[in-house]
Amino acid sequence: MNDYIEARFEIEPCQEMMTDILADILAARGFESFVPDRNGLTAYIRKEIFEPHILDITDEEWFFDATIKSVWKVIEGQDWNSEWEKNYFQPIVIDGRCVIHSSFHSGYPACEYDIVIDPKMAFGTGHHATTALIVRRLLDLKLNDKKIIDMGTGTGILAILARKLGANPVIAVEIDPPAYENTLENIVVNGCGDIDVRLGDVSAIADEKNVDLFVANINRNVILGDIEDYKRTLRPGSMIILSGFLVADIPVCTETLAKLGFCDINHTVDGDWAAITAILSEI
Repeated sequence: MNDYIEARFEIEPCQEMMTDILADILAARGFESFVPDRNGLTAYIRKEIFEPHILDITDEEWFFDATIKSVWKVIEGQDWNSEWEKNYFQPIVIDGRCVIHSSFHSGYPACEYDIVIDPKMAFGTGHHATTALIVRRLLDLKLNDKKIIDMGTGTGILAILARKLGANPVIAVEIDPPAYENTLENIVVNGCGDIDVRLGDVSAIADEKNVDLFVANINRNVILGDIEDYKRTLRPGSMIILSGFLVADIPVCTETLAKLGFCDINHTVDGDWAAITAILSEI
């Protein structure tokens, strides 16, 4: 079993938006899982890649009028599924149609779509608003035989749902090796072993064309940096769903999409978080 570093960040004063932003910063540094609470955030990273300096948050990154104090300790390898079961991950039902649970759960309600996610230390259980926003959008779409790319797949949850909704082929891309391995496990558990899971960044889909639906749940900076590469995979009339950013980021994201020739741009929100849907113009 892998040893991890548990880093504790105390934020004063603390708001939910602050813990979400901090988790986003830390994810880019290799942290794999996050447990927010009313006083701050606890985050986990594999011991072999940890360096104390990655706990430092610069003024350019942290624009809130709040202070952050951090401490860390080594957590010896253990049964991470058991830890998630006891402390963090509980079954979730979205719109009465999709239940997301782990293999160790029982007593969850039956739904039209049943997804098993054993997250280990990978992000993406459906509990975060950005994931739930995209799940709701996917449930409203007709995806039979549609070609889909899920960028930044995490645990594979969105790719798995798309496949269960009839999408085929489904390509899932993940840059983090442990999350990639976790996705490989989860697709098999869900009977979706034909999902094409790729380890890497946007270059992993450089040769893809005629995609019907592109999903990216990452963060604003990565999305805006790679959006032209996303567009190149799409056929005219296809859809893109983007999330992983705040409501305040909606204007810059919609402006960028419009400049690239997307139309019918709309958004949904959940708390401070947003998702944007748009269609690539056929003109």
